[in-house]
Amino acid sequence: MKSATIPPLRVTPDLRRDAESVLQEGESLSSFVEEALRRQVEHRKLREEFINRGLASRDHAKATGEYASKEEVMDSLSGILRVAEGG
Repeated sequence: MKSATIPPLRVTPDLRRDAESVLQEGESLSSFVEEALRRQVEHRKLREEFINRGLASRDHAKATGEYASKEEVMDSLSGILRVAEGG
């Protein structure tokens, strides 16, 4: 696959200095910007999916009249947290 370019990015000298100051050994400013762009694209896709799931859940609850209580939600979240913490 052919590669494509991203439009040039104009930044203030301060922002460029700040970006260069956090580069890791062997990392170029171009690779840093590319990685930041990839992460932002992924973040926005995940956020959109999350919002869409929430809206679908809302619509399902409205259509069926089935809603979860605060206690059910908190118990579920606590269980997820316990598993994530390894307990």
